Amino acid sequence: MEFNFFMNDVVQVARQEMVTAGYQELKTTEDVDTALQDKGTTLVMVNSVCGCAGGIARPAAAYMRNYEVKPDRFVTVFAGQDKEATAKARDYFKGYAPSSPSFALLKDGEIQMMVERHEIEGHEPIQVVQKLEKAFDEFIK
Repeated sequence: MEFNFFMNDVVQVARQEMVTAGYQELKTTEDVDTALQDKGTTLVMVNSVCGCAGGIARPAAAYMRNYEVKPDRFVTVFAGQDKEATAKARDYFKGYAPSSPSFALLKDGEIQMMVERHEIEGHEPIQVVQKLEKAFDEFIK
């Protein structure tokens, strides 16, 4: 019983970090389709309770809100929590295996690039930021 309360707290903190950073939570498949089918650019952060999400991916995600080149939308799905929404988002990530945490940059609903877990875990947040900055500079005009 205590473990469930602890996990609920961890999940709530992880969710709140992304909302505070300015990311829109997508909790349903309809939310995902609405956000990802829109024209323009969207950064999707696939959140998780894994340590590399908390220590590396979420700080990098928060930093990207302040980069001079920005996508039209910053959104997040939560792997392991909002399972249907996460699965629906991953349908848009053609050519990439499920990975969390991860980042996907889409333009007009089409995947442009991903930063997968293996590019996050074991790296410093600044290395993830640099990958995202490069992608923003390349794909957002």
